[in-house]
Order: sequence, then C-alpha cells, then structure tokens
Amino acid sequence: MNSGAKPIPYDQRLARVIVRPLARTPVTPNQITALTLILALFAAWLFATGEPVEMAWGAGIFVLARFMDHFDGELARLTGRGSRFGYYFDYLAGGASYSALFLGLGFGLAEGPLNFWALLLGGLGSASAIIAMLLNLDLDRQQALQDGEAVGYPCFAGFELEDGIYFLAPVTWVGLIEPFFVAAGLGAGVYCLWTLWSLLRARVGNAAERR
Repeated sequence: MNSGAKPIPYDQRLARVIVRPLARTPVTPNQITALTLILALFAAWLFATGEPVEMAWGAGIFVLARFMDHFDGELARLTGRGSRFGYYFDYLAGGASYSALFLGLGFGLAEGPLNFWALLLGGLGSASAIIAMLLNLDLDRQQALQDGEAVGYPCFAGFELEDGIYFLAPVTWVGLIEPFFVAAGLGAGVYCLWTLWSLLRARVGNAAERR
C-alpha cells in the first residue's frame, strides 16, 4: 500500500491550469502527444545544424515541448479520455524526443571543441533514452503490481529529475551548451543504470511477495 500520495510537481500543476479550457474542445490527449513529438523532433533538427541562432530556437522549442508533455496526461484525467494506446504513445514520444535531442546535439556540436566526443556522447545519450524508456515501461508495471501506481520520475520538493531539461534553454542562450551536453549525456547513462537497478529491485520484491 502507498504510504502517501506522491507530491504533484510544480510544472504539472501549472499544466493542469493551462489545459483546463481544452477540456471543452475536440482536442484529444493523443493529438497533444503528437504535437509535442513533432516540436521535439524539429528542435533536434535545429540543434543538428550547429548554427547558434538555430540552436537557440531549438532550445526554446524543445523546452516548450517537454513542458507541454504534461498537457496530454492532465487533459486525459480531466476528460476521462485516457487509453492504453495513449499511455504507450506518451512513453514512445518522450523516449524518441530525448533520443533525437541527443543525436541532434551530437551532430551539431561535433564541429566544435568536443569534436568526436560530441558524437560519442550523443550516441550514448540517445541509446540511454531509448533503453530507459523500455525499462521504465517495465518498472511501471512492476510498481503497479506492488501498489497500483506508476513509478514516474524521482520527485523532490515539487521538482522532478526530468525538470533539469528546462535549463537547456538558458544555457544554450548564454553559450554554455557544451558543458551542459556533457553533463546531460553522462547523466543519461547514469539514469539508465539507476532505472535498471530499480527495475531489478522491483522484480525481486514482487517475486518474494509471490512466494
């Protein structure tokens, strides 16, 4: 059983307020998911150009896309239009968005100081995003077996681990995208390993409960 309700992150609370008027329109949660994916892929392409102006626009668009990622879930809750397809589509869109971002940054920064390391970090981050997405799907299922609730991202004082992506825009605009990219690429690998460890622990716990 749950020891208590998980605190709602601040960006999700804001998204809930913004999306409320859409509950009276024909807009569906899956349409919002598709829009966030399109925006994220476009932002990744802008990063891949390696041009400062395009990368600045890409940073803003990607951050907007990730914030809007909360809209589909909130709209589904408000209208009761949640679905199994929407659940998987949202996961796929999130994983594909981050994977594309890392690839775009890798190509875009390969001509700079990072050189070949940019491509290596981009590949690491991209692969980690896809693997973490698949692991999280299984982790959600394992957690649901325990207490009926999906695990989500770690949350502290109203902020989720994923909220660090909001720094992408300001660091890009002030010319600090290279160190941020290095930290994000390595962090993606660490998060992937942490998710794997969490999944293995959840599986062991569920196996012990079934005995």
